[in-house]
Amino acid sequence: MDGWVGNKKSYRAENGQIIVDPNGGGSGGNLFTVEEYSNFILKFEFQLTPGANNGLGIHAPLEGDVAYVGKELQILDNTAAKYASLKPYQYHGSVYGIIPAKRGFQKPMGEWNSQTVTVEGSKITVELNGNLILEGDFQEASKNGTLDKKEHPGLQRSKGHIGFLGHGDVVHFRNIKIKELP
Repeated sequence: MDGWVGNKKSYRAENGQIIVDPNGGGSGGNLFTVEEYSNFILKFEFQLTPGANNGLGIHAPLEGDVAYVGKELQILDNTAAKYASLKPYQYHGSVYGIIPAKRGFQKPMGEWNSQTVTVEGSKITVELNGNLILEGDFQEASKNGTLDKKEHPGLQRSKGHIGFLGHGDVVHFRNIKIKELP
C-alpha cells in the first residue's frame, strides 16, 4: 500500500489487487494517491459485487466530500434494481452531478471491467471495456449550473489526488496505472 494514503483498514492489498472491504473499518472510506495529478491517463480494472457503489476521485483534496470539493466519477453496478431510478449523472462513469455517461457497456457481474480515464485541462474522457462512455468538459458542462443544482467548487481545481471512494460495498481493483501528461 506504499504510495497510498487514507483508510488502509478498509482497503487492503491482496493477490495483486486493492480490495475495499467495509468490514475492515467503517463504510470503506477513501484511499488516495500520495502524489497529486493535473493532466493524466488512469487505467485500471475493477470487479463489482452485486449492488456495489464506489467512486473514483480526481483532482481531490484529502478532506471533504470529493463529489463537491474535487470531482467524483461513479463506479457503480448499473444493473442493480436499487439503482433503477437514479439520475443520468449518477450512473457508472458519470462525473457526479455534472456529466452523465452512456450505459450498457459493463461486463456481467463478477467479471473484470477495464476503464481508462483521461484528463487534460478541463476535458475528460472515460472508456469502459473499449467503449467511449463519456467525453466532456467540466467548465463547459457547468457554465449554466450543474445538473444536480449543487455547488461544486472542486470544478475549479486543476490538480489533486486520485482516489477510490468507498460507499460501503466490496469492490476489487487491479492493474492500476497512472501516466502524467504535460
